[in-house]
Amino acid sequence: MLLSCQQIRQVASLAVCLSALALLAACSAVSLVNALTPHTDYDAYPGLRYESGERHLLDVYEPKAPSGPSAGRPIVIFFYGGSWQEGERGDYRFVGEALASRGYVAVIPDYRLYPDVEFPAFMDDAAAAVSWARVHASAFGADPRRLFIMGHSAGAHIAMLLATDEHYLRLHGINTTNLAGAIGLAGPYDFLPLHDPTLEAIFPSTLRDTSQPIKHITGREPPIFLGVGTADRTVDPGNTMRLARRLTAVGDQFVLQRYPAVDHAMIVGSLARPVRALASFIAVAPVLNDISEFVDDHPGR
Repeated sequence: MLLSCQQIRQVASLAVCLSALALLAACSAVSLVNALTPHTDYDAYPGLRYESGERHLLDVYEPKAPSGPSAGRPIVIFFYGGSWQEGERGDYRFVGEALASRGYVAVIPDYRLYPDVEFPAFMDDAAAAVSWARVHASAFGADPRRLFIMGHSAGAHIAMLLATDEHYLRLHGINTTNLAGAIGLAGPYDFLPLHDPTLEAIFPSTLRDTSQPIKHITGREPPIFLGVGTADRTVDPGNTMRLARRLTAVGDQFVLQRYPAVDHAMIVGSLARPVRALASFIAVAPVLNDISEFVDDHPGR
């Protein structure tokens, strides 16, 4: 049977996307996924400085398409993972594109890592990046009242600790009530006791209790979105479930999404445009759709 030109293009697209998905699952596809991610639907502003220091730079992705009234877009600050030891903002252009494709201004900062620093230095950096984003939101057509923080893995820990331990943001004149919401994907929120020497070095013993987002829940948190893959073998999904139970106990407003058969890499990998393209052929976790629904449902306070 002969295939039409359209069918040939679909098959070719599927083959490329399947290759990207397989590579991404093997943690070797960042450059390929970013190469397949379009550049045309956003304006990028790379390497903007939010504080002095080699790791105090961020990238901004501003949607090209108009979105509602002037300066009315949500702004989402995304913190990447890497066990608080590795990561580069440029590796997450696919996240910037994903958020911009939904009409959000995306901000992706670098922050200091172990062994150069230990906890809570990277929290101080994260709070400074949020402050920068809030001050500069309107310059990119965003509304500072629609400020969201988001992270994956160690980045989800950072985002959720900012949302629950308000002293980090207060040092920059921000209250957690200034956050429209916090989004955590596959994060470690309740990971004591430690059994790894490196983690013991990252989190000094006298500060470990304060490093746990679950210990700061009071019932006054901003709206929270928790996403977790049931096949995650890197960060125990129990972290998310325990945090959800604690949020329920104090009456906080939150959304919990569990993604069957999704592992640690693919919960963030599903945001990538090449992977999203697979949705026409196979089931792909609707992480971006769920995040978008959460953001759109929370206009800020």
